[in-house]
Amino acid sequence: MIDRRQWLAGAATGLLAPSFALAQSDAAKGPVRIVVPYPPGGPTDLMARLLQPQLQRRLGATVIVDNRGGAGGNLGSAYVARQAPADGLTLLLAASGPMAVNAALYKSMPFNAQEDLLPVVQLSAFPLVLEVHPSVKARTLKEFIASAGSQKAPLNFASAGSGTPQHLAGELFAREAKVPLTHVPYRGAGPALNDVLGGQVPLMFDILASSLQHLQAGKLAPIAVTSATRSPALPQVPTMAEAGLPGFEVTAWHGIAVRSGTPAATVQRLNAVFLDIFADAAFRKSWEALGTPVVAGTPEAFGQLIRSETTRLGRIARETGATAD
Repeated sequence: MIDRRQWLAGAATGLLAPSFALAQSDAAKGPVRIVVPYPPGGPTDLMARLLQPQLQRRLGATVIVDNRGGAGGNLGSAYVARQAPADGLTLLLAASGPMAVNAALYKSMPFNAQEDLLPVVQLSAFPLVLEVHPSVKARTLKEFIASAGSQKAPLNFASAGSGTPQHLAGELFAREAKVPLTHVPYRGAGPALNDVLGGQVPLMFDILASSLQHLQAGKLAPIAVTSATRSPALPQVPTMAEAGLPGFEVTAWHGIAVRSGTPAATVQRLNAVFLDIFADAAFRKSWEALGTPVVAGTPEAFGQLIRSETTRLGRIARETGATAD
């Protein structure tokens, strides 16, 4: 009988049928884990839970979502990078914060994203949306900048944690718009969003996936999106560039990574599983409804994104003076 480790390693030798089904037997060793480096409730967690049943069906194995939040995504990411076995059974839902930004924000990192992890596949490229509590009267970027600039004290902005795209977007906005803002980091997008919905914090830059339903319900007001083009999910909302800040662009991307030392054949096999998931039209529709295009590609393409974004986002972090320590 073939256990899950043997199955994952069998990619290059063609041991298994294209259905990706694992042999069901007592020899199978343990579940597959998707480690989410943030608490439940945020967009990273949402993506993992959408993928969970798809992976279970293709792998014929129990798939567990394991939330390990803290330190801007560093704790969960470091767990996969330094502690998890390099066997392809522990998958990191890798986020742009810990993968590309945090090295520029933290004096000491518990892992090296480019040395300790191997890219498998990119999953998303989310725009962020500058959103405010309805008590904030501004509804355009020009109005918001004027209002924020007239306040006696800096406005607070919430984020999913230091080093996240939400944090970086807020710091970049404060610099480019010359608006005084104070960063309020949370341990994940869910808790941050809850406080903005409750009015405890007036604004945040959030990944569209977690805020869309609240924006559509009028519980939050959108000001602008941070992508280069408008989001199909919010076609009436202008980009930051259209609204008056040319060149402003920050996106939140995610992917799957495994610990370095995982066999290349295993990485390729996992990549094939995810490509099969995204080839399903119904799943693609549900994924795109989150507000991100389907961007699944090769491990090499995801690795190139990580390298280029580490340079670009790290430069923005240094230029804005953003820090997590």
